[in-house]
Amino acid sequence: MNLVISGRNIDITEGLRSAVEEKIGKLERYFNDSTEVNVTLSTEKNRQKIEVTIPMKGNIIRAEETSTDMYVSIDLVEEVIERQLRKYKNKLIDKEQNAKQLSQAFIDEDVFEEEEIEIIRSKRFAIKPMDPEEACVQMELLGHNFFVFRNADTDEVNVVYKRKSKSYGLIEPEY
Repeated sequence: MNLVISGRNIDITEGLRSAVEEKIGKLERYFNDSTEVNVTLSTEKNRQKIEVTIPMKGNIIRAEETSTDMYVSIDLVEEVIERQLRKYKNKLIDKEQNAKQLSQAFIDEDVFEEEEIEIIRSKRFAIKPMDPEEACVQMELLGHNFFVFRNADTDEVNVVYKRKSKSYGLIEPEY
């Protein structure tokens, strides 16, 4: 496993580097030697953030954690990545997909029970044609984080969503 550590608005000290290598290094048993793990540390005001991205065949394992202490963020992100890897492993085994990025020892471990997805509520509603700006206004009026609408220009179903940075995103289908 190749660990690539970078920093945004922060100098990567030896203490931080060794903490990342120690915690994220625990994940090494899950990967082959050629797997690249990108770790980005950043600081903004009083928030210490770590982002871990692991490109896999056809998927990306990604997690980010933010706290007031970078070492706490590092601990938290390691747990999230490990949980995601176990789910990914179950998915690979269920679909009998190719798992070249994962180590054979990890694949041979007992499969953990996957959490069952339970839909507790469903809604039906008419989708009104509108432009993305109007959809953002509707989303704000409803107090939701996303809004599904029919784009008046393309006549396709789109989704607008609110980002953490208080800006908006638009998801359009790609064929």
